[in-house]
Amino acid sequence: MKKYMQETLDQIKTFIGSEMDSASPEKTRKVLAEFEKKIAYFQHERLIHLIVTFFFALFLLFELYCLFALDQAFMLMSGLLTVIFFVLTIAYVFHYYFLENTVQEMYKLRDQITRHLDPDIKV
Repeated sequence: MKKYMQETLDQIKTFIGSEMDSASPEKTRKVLAEFEKKIAYFQHERLIHLIVTFFFALFLLFELYCLFALDQAFMLMSGLLTVIFFVLTIAYVFHYYFLENTVQEMYKLRDQITRHLDPDIKV
């Protein structure tokens, strides 16, 4: 997903930087429409990863509770699960951070294209 998002960003930045001024308004609208579709897909991806991150954090908290609340017999298994959920939660937080910042950057690029099409729009 990271590679696909980065490729999309690079394509749009290239279009804005070198093609947008010379492109017809119709082509610019087509590029904008396709970009808005991709933004919607990326927003969905971001939402799914937020939910997954939230649940892994809940599982981590539950395992921490089990680690300290249960007796010695379950301590090894609970400790192992705590470490696994901690690592996965951290990984998902970093991935979600990337998704969030990339989608926000896409919003700014979309606004830039929209302003080019209609300078009277206050975006």
